Amino acid sequence: MLQIGCQTYTWEMLGERWSGGPAELIETIGAAGYSGIEITNRMIGGYAHRPAAFGRVLAEHGLELAAFACASPSGFTEPDQLDADLAMVDRALDFVAAFPGAVLSLGSATVMSAGPRDEKFAAAATFYNAAGRLGQRAGVPVALHPSSHHDTLLFTRADYDQLFDQLDPDRIGWVPDTGHILRGGHDILDTLATYRDRIRYLHLKDVDANGEWRMLGSGICETRAVIDLVAASPNFNGWLILEEESDLAAADPAKAVRQNRETMRTLVA
Repeated sequence: MLQIGCQTYTWEMLGERWSGGPAELIETIGAAGYSGIEITNRMIGGYAHRPAAFGRVLAEHGLELAAFACASPSGFTEPDQLDADLAMVDRALDFVAAFPGAVLSLGSATVMSAGPRDEKFAAAATFYNAAGRLGQRAGVPVALHPSSHHDTLLFTRADYDQLFDQLDPDRIGWVPDTGHILRGGHDILDTLATYRDRIRYLHLKDVDANGEWRMLGSGICETRAVIDLVAASPNFNGWLILEEESDLAAADPAKAVRQNRETMRTLVA
């Protein structure tokens, strides 16, 4: 069964303009008609070490934790930060383990310093594979979420191929993001089909032909075709996570996520 969740990065991208907290996010997302939430390690606030309390707030608003998303200043490409990044993963797994079925999502490998790209890919693969092993021990699925943001290592289809070739698909899954894939110039349906067995859940966003963010349904993403393909993937858990980075989201995040939820009603009951 397909379930619709909301990613909190829509608020996180506001930076210092956002002064609220996780309880406010949960209330807004629940009121917009979502079933779940994907929250980031920057937005979890004081609940980071209180999963039971976080679970109670979610339940009050009819939400589940679909995923917990973590990023690192290392971009997961700095070998001397590997131990610190894996310690962060351990802490995150302790939190996510309190929510059966939730996924730990790890941010996109990003270039943070000079050096050969092949070495960056190797460092990222070492990290993601090790994080996947930790997740297996904790009983928590772990997946990586490539992005198209500045200095990402995972932009083109060739980038995806190079990293995925070095990853153990039994340990580390994939969170495809429609907006980031399209901004990278992929044939999106081919990329999804090629790596369909790795898909754990899906991020839905939209862009125009120039790669500029647009509200869901207002760009070039073949959303219905994407959903149909992903829904048939063997390891997909049913979550469609809506994440919005358009100008409307920057101006009024709550309005943007409400509008996206209404758009999804035309595609998924």
